[in-house]
Amino acid sequence: MASKKVGVLGSGQVGQVLSDGFLKHGFEVMRGSRDPSKLADWKAGAGAKGATGTFAEAARFGEIVVLAVKGSGASEAVGLCGDGLNGKVVLDTTNPIAASPPVNGVLTYMTGPNESIMERLQKQAPAAKFVKAFSSVGSALMIDPKLSTRPTMFICGDDAGAKGVARDILEQFGWESEDCGAVEGARAIEPLCMLWCIPGLLRNDWVHAFKMLRP
Repeated sequence: MASKKVGVLGSGQVGQVLSDGFLKHGFEVMRGSRDPSKLADWKAGAGAKGATGTFAEAARFGEIVVLAVKGSGASEAVGLCGDGLNGKVVLDTTNPIAASPPVNGVLTYMTGPNESIMERLQKQAPAAKFVKAFSSVGSALMIDPKLSTRPTMFICGDDAGAKGVARDILEQFGWESEDCGAVEGARAIEPLCMLWCIPGLLRNDWVHAFKMLRP
């Protein structure tokens, strides 16, 4: 893969795990935050290939951009990038989790069954090439998962080339990918987070992933 500069938007756990994973696999990484000072400790330990900045700075830096913020803050984060996402592959890890608590282990979403957060973001930033990825597993298994078989990451997006970039990254990170079509595929992929979380919320079982099986 020629592209080796990645902007990771988000100062939380998912952003840290993916940033560390990209560094591990030889990429240059700039983490973006509304308050870059919150990332000082990460920057101190990241080495020469790690940097921090604002959302706009990280978006401009990255040839690939990773959106790793809470779903409730995704639209604002995209807006703060200005035109920095134009023409970029944007790996969208977000899920539309609402503030309401889970009901019997089932998360509450702020979207309906015929919409998705990624569709909203693609409309907001039409020049960006969004690909849904890393949204159906917990952060502990995103990089080089140690499982009984190679797990499947479900992806979707309108740009075939962008999905090819996502597949290459997933392959490097220990995943196979399943292409679920255009942006509307996110309507099916985003609820997988609900399903993935149920064992954890009910039984504290968080070490698992999905696998597509064929004959």
